[in-house]
Amino acid sequence: MGQQPIDPRIFELYDEYCHGAMDRREYFRRAAKITVGGVAATGMAQALIPNYAHGHTVDFTDERIKATYVTYPSPGGNSGEMRGYLVQPAGEGPFPAVLVIHENRGLNPYVEDTARAAAVAGFVALAPDGLAPVGGYPGNDDDGRTMQRALDQPKLRIDFLNSAKFLKDHSLSTGKMGAVGFCWGGGTVNYLAVEMGSDLLAGVPYYGRSAPSEDVPRIQAPLLIQSASDDPRINDMWPEFEAALKTHNKQYERVVYPDTRHGFHNYSTGRYNKEMAEKSWASSIAFFQTHLS
Repeated sequence: MGQQPIDPRIFELYDEYCHGAMDRREYFRRAAKITVGGVAATGMAQALIPNYAHGHTVDFTDERIKATYVTYPSPGGNSGEMRGYLVQPAGEGPFPAVLVIHENRGLNPYVEDTARAAAVAGFVALAPDGLAPVGGYPGNDDDGRTMQRALDQPKLRIDFLNSAKFLKDHSLSTGKMGAVGFCWGGGTVNYLAVEMGSDLLAGVPYYGRSAPSEDVPRIQAPLLIQSASDDPRINDMWPEFEAALKTHNKQYERVVYPDTRHGFHNYSTGRYNKEMAEKSWASSIAFFQTHLS
């Protein structure tokens, strides 16, 4: 889905909604009070709601990949067990590995599609479902967001740390592993970079929360930080994060994509920017190829 001429006030309203500051009813109620050309902006608000019927980038039955769901132990997590979507390139392997980390709403179709795209590029990819301990992604993002917010957050992070360890040690993996994540998942990439040290060889956080400055000395993985140009909530964290990365001589690159907003890689909403999404993904894959080969 291409970008639409959506009023900036609706983008700002949606950012609050998708990060849990209001429910869907309140989102549309506030949007109805905004007029553009004398018309209520509810249509613009609707255009930002995720719609997975718009398609995917890699077909479920693509002959270049093999996909399955797997369960594995997660000691110290929310239930002691996790479930994820494991996708490998066709062939025997082993392959370099990429953990694909979802947003703040569980393993939705967009993130599964991203895992398939990573496999097409030659990586064995695992996309864990942080909602697995409470029944899994419920089929819609609103309920998924509510469920994820209700989880024990430190245990949720442990579930993703255990997922990374599971993937790294998997028989299909060479043991060389990177991680990519979006929004909440981007912040989780930074968390893994802190917690995993040299076990993580490359991190690609998309518009994710920065690691705390006091934790930056523990980061060993090179980072490719993918940022939207119009994303004040995340971008305001950057100066402090960058200062810490520089102080401790960490390897990083930050790319800010013009005319983009938070979530620009996600094809299911009106924030999607096809050109910048494809450009950023190509650079992410090249980064993984460099550091995981």
